[in-house]
Amino acid sequence: MSQTQKPTEAELEILKVLWQSGPSTVRFVHEELAKHREVGYTTTLKQMQIMHDRKMLSRKKMGKTHIYTAQVSEKETQKQMLDKLVDTAFQGSAMKLVMQALGNGKTSSEELKEIRKFLDQLENDQ
Repeated sequence: MSQTQKPTEAELEILKVLWQSGPSTVRFVHEELAKHREVGYTTTLKQMQIMHDRKMLSRKKMGKTHIYTAQVSEKETQKQMLDKLVDTAFQGSAMKLVMQALGNGKTSSEELKEIRKFLDQLENDQ
């Protein structure tokens, strides 16, 4: 995915379903989205067709149905979105982002242990 092809919020919801479930039909993706918000089947279909045209999804015909697969990785998409957030909201400072995220009071003690472990690993690698 190029820098100019960042997913919209609706596209990101579709990608999340495909990343979690793997190759899927429009009907399956629609049913998963409908669990969280009201969305029309034709809206999901059209969005996935647009994403196919943008090369975010590939499509394989199996009988009368199409199976869609994400062509952008979750990790790369997260990296691009995070880079954009750090640049625009935190003036390029990863420290400001981390301080804001950890200071919001929603970080569990288990998450803090994992973060400490990760930081220790980063220090050991340097």
